[in-house]
Amino acid sequence: MVTVIFPAAGQGKRMQAGMNKVFMSLGGIPILLRTLLKYSSCGEIDQMVVVVADYEVEFVRTMLKKVPGLKPYKVVAGGSERQYSVLNGIRSVQGRDDDIILVHDAARPFVSHKVILDTIYAVKQFGGAIAAVPAKNTIKICDPYGMVEDTPDRSCLWEVQTPQGFQREILLEAYDQALAEGFLGTDDASLVERLGRSVRVVESDYKNIKITTPEDILIGEAFIQAEDELLPEIPPEVLTEIRELIQEKWQGSEGR
Repeated sequence: MVTVIFPAAGQGKRMQAGMNKVFMSLGGIPILLRTLLKYSSCGEIDQMVVVVADYEVEFVRTMLKKVPGLKPYKVVAGGSERQYSVLNGIRSVQGRDDDIILVHDAARPFVSHKVILDTIYAVKQFGGAIAAVPAKNTIKICDPYGMVEDTPDRSCLWEVQTPQGFQREILLEAYDQALAEGFLGTDDASLVERLGRSVRVVESDYKNIKITTPEDILIGEAFIQAEDELLPEIPPEVLTEIRELIQEKWQGSEGR
């Protein structure tokens, strides 16, 4: 069993859109739907868990009911931090200890099937795996005053993305321990690393960006023009209903 958890409870303040960025349109389709459709069209995926803010749960359920072709899914409420949202998602999943859980940012709609499958296969072999790309830029380590202290070897540096995948037992143990110790990590792998577990890097690609700022929307539109993995088609009338639903919810709102 392979389950994907999509944390989507963020407020998207850097996007400055007055709404949760995953509901913004990209190539005529909301970002969240692009991401869910990409995973739904991947044969190895069995079920999906979408984690959103508590005041968006019913709205997202209503929206997703209109979309044909989605893999089995559930929508659950998130927490005050991404880490707590993912934990809620993990706890909503019943299964065996060796089942695989992937965590993928809902705002990364351009992940390829190859990266998804490579991550799953690496989890089966190593117990934990993360998608990443080699660092392009020189990285500097600085002190609190902005003075350079060191320049690490770039050949050893990777820019981490999602999906990040683990055996269910490992991921749940990592999250429960972090919660008990009050530790907040920067990604899922950082919690697993604290257990002393090995995590395998799976080479991804540079198109697997997270839509975070208005500039990313422009980049994403360009990616769509060159997309070589077509998404399952959504009937135009369904897309119209979904856009109207989103507009109705956020019209005149400053977001939350």
